[in-house]
Amino acid sequence: MGLTFLELEIANPANPAVTEKVDFLIDSGAIYSVVPAPVLERLGIQPLATQEFRLANGTKVQRKKGMAVFKYGGRIGGADVIFGEEGDSILLGAFTLEALGLSLDPLRRELKQLPMLLGAFPR
Repeated sequence: MGLTFLELEIANPANPAVTEKVDFLIDSGAIYSVVPAPVLERLGIQPLATQEFRLANGTKVQRKKGMAVFKYGGRIGGADVIFGEEGDSILLGAFTLEALGLSLDPLRRELKQLPMLLGAFPR
């Protein structure tokens, strides 16, 4: 199984015109995206909470969590973001993929467009 990387722009919701490019490893098994804290701090993104996570080896760690705007091509979406610390991988998680209207085909390792459905009935 291969790895899939994707370059996205990230921005502060308060100033979405100022962006920074980040190269992500797509991890459809991860819920949140992880971005190095210095990148988020340069963009003025503030942590809103601290959350506990369990690593693959069972160790528990705490990380700060905030909100960011993600841009890819003509797509834009907002999602929670984890303030990555030294040694953390830069990951693109499921919430961000969904916010961009994308999913990862696990066999082909390609991005696919999600069908955008509304829970409304035509009148």
